[in-house]
Amino acid sequence: MAASSSALKALHKMGLRRDMDMALHLPLRYEDETRLTPVGQLLAGHTFQCEGTISDCRVELRPRRQLVAHVRDGTGEAVLRFVNFYPSHQKTLSVGARIRFRGEVRSGFWGPEMVHPTFRAVPPDSPLPTHLSAVYPTTAQLPQAYLRKAIGSAMGRLRLEEVLPASCVPAGLPSLRESLWTLHQPRPSEDLARLEDRTHPAWQRLKFEELLAQQIAQAQAREQRALLRSPALRGEASAAQRVVQGLQQALPFALTAAQRRVVAQIENDLGREQPMNRLLQGDVGSGKTVVAALAAARALDSGWQCALMAPTEILAEQHFAKLVQWLRPLGVEVVWLSGSRKGKARSAALAAVADGSAHLVVGTHAVIQADVMFARLGLAIVDEQHRFGVAQRLALRHKPEGADLEPHLLMMSATPIPRTLAMTYFADLDVSTLDELPPGRSPVVTKVFDHGRRDEVMGRVRQAVEQGQQVYWVCPLIEESEAIDLQNATDTHAQLSTVLAGHAVGLLHGRLPSAQKAEVMAQFAAGQFVALVATTVIEVGVDVPNASLMIIEHAERFGLAQLHQLRGRVGRGCAASTCVLLYSPPLSAAGKARLKAMAQTTDGFEIARRDLEIRGPGEFLGAQQSGDALLRFADLSDDQPLLEAARKAAVDLMRTHSAAAHAHVDRWLGTRTEFLKA
Repeated sequence: MAASSSALKALHKMGLRRDMDMALHLPLRYEDETRLTPVGQLLAGHTFQCEGTISDCRVELRPRRQLVAHVRDGTGEAVLRFVNFYPSHQKTLSVGARIRFRGEVRSGFWGPEMVHPTFRAVPPDSPLPTHLSAVYPTTAQLPQAYLRKAIGSAMGRLRLEEVLPASCVPAGLPSLRESLWTLHQPRPSEDLARLEDRTHPAWQRLKFEELLAQQIAQAQAREQRALLRSPALRGEASAAQRVVQGLQQALPFALTAAQRRVVAQIENDLGREQPMNRLLQGDVGSGKTVVAALAAARALDSGWQCALMAPTEILAEQHFAKLVQWLRPLGVEVVWLSGSRKGKARSAALAAVADGSAHLVVGTHAVIQADVMFARLGLAIVDEQHRFGVAQRLALRHKPEGADLEPHLLMMSATPIPRTLAMTYFADLDVSTLDELPPGRSPVVTKVFDHGRRDEVMGRVRQAVEQGQQVYWVCPLIEESEAIDLQNATDTHAQLSTVLAGHAVGLLHGRLPSAQKAEVMAQFAAGQFVALVATTVIEVGVDVPNASLMIIEHAERFGLAQLHQLRGRVGRGCAASTCVLLYSPPLSAAGKARLKAMAQTTDGFEIARRDLEIRGPGEFLGAQQSGDALLRFADLSDDQPLLEAARKAAVDLMRTHSAAAHAHVDRWLGTRTEFLKA
């Protein structure tokens, strides 16, 4: 089908370039245009398709300008009404024209009436379609009729031969070709409800194929990574042992059994010549930074550089302060890099990184900018990995330009990954889990209050301060917004300063210069502020043991993972701790689900499972930032059996039919397999 340049541009903008892309552009819903209903049998409140002859058509000016046509078929007369219309409407609906029209019926003064029905001119005895009409996702530049023809043409050109052996496909599922034709042009006898809720066998086949392609691609990524080479960071144990001893002296507790287990796993990986690709997950406060420090010590002790990248300056600065404290006494030079570091200080840092005198580089995304050149990067650590786009993580992995050896990669996340997500998106990673908290951490009680009790909460803050405790108060906005009536950080700071007269209250938000942010945090940590009013810049990395009360204003505006991270800022000392979630009704269904989950559990893995149910996988993966989600059809909540079948089939297919495995991945993922390497 020939396409105009504008239509072709619109198709490409929607990602529809190959015939296979068109075949996989599936309908949102269907319209039944396979049958005609006599006009005399129309019922208000239902959608029907009819055919008849225009008996009258005129433009009426009252109550407003509109086109009104009367159509008859021998059983009755219906009125077609158009508030918005074009000259082409009047031409097609001229008296004596025979048309086929479809729309929802309502009761009108002159009988059954349709407002803005679809219609087209048809010759007498024009045949009806033999299949349901698909309604596709589209844009204004691509009418449904055009898209239907384009997809039909692409389907006609595709051979869609089976590349999978029958033994790999779950029993009872149709072929790929049959499935796609069923989804694009279903027969009227097909179960419409199952087509639209995606439980039809044709949908099951497509979901299985998609999951299989993703599982094979993950396995291929693991195989390809095994062919790469990294420095074997065996080193001498002395430096790492000194860090362990230093940590044991600095912390009020020894390493947990989970930390010792994970450190051993990482050290085993670092000692091999294949790149480590490990995800370290642990709930807030489980001690991931200690593990990262030990991994960095192993790399440094082996004569290689280490880079640690965090998503925010606050978090990166927290890491920097701790690592300087632990590693500089051992002769390790730690360098700070961020977007705010300019001029001579930045130039000096870049020179130290390039000549190797900077052993450990800590910073934000500035670490992966083009002008940062490492002399010998042996280990890259990415904290809160889901906060970075996939392409950003790939850039860090590729930093040693021209180097023969790839750095080892350790990704850390305080957002635990649910099992189904780990099986699907992290199948090629080794996953370590810190599943116990250090002793002495107090449990956090979570309470949910209507915003009407805000004054009562202010009183509770005053009591906590009088008892010698410190308080966080988190707000979602910095200053007044006319669009959204939310209490802002500036106003709340003024109110708390009045309530806590005689005490200093700090204010921290993203618009403050980096140096001022660091100063405010240092003053709060030192006890100079009894309360800190902040935006979500304190979400991760902030550790003030004396803070035992967290107030989150307009909690319904925050994501579940974000709420859990914020709650993790308290309960870090010995005092009983409380997190108060203030919300403004009415709550959406998702908002209710989030607040209910927060009140019911403090288990990060359970929080993550519920978050996956509410929002889907994008936030966990950083895939949204890449603009290219890897699963389009399968649903991790509903399609667990298909995922299990795809995992098993992927192993069998790669072992016995490797050519078919590669062809299947190419058909489904194309160039998107690059994102699986992150």
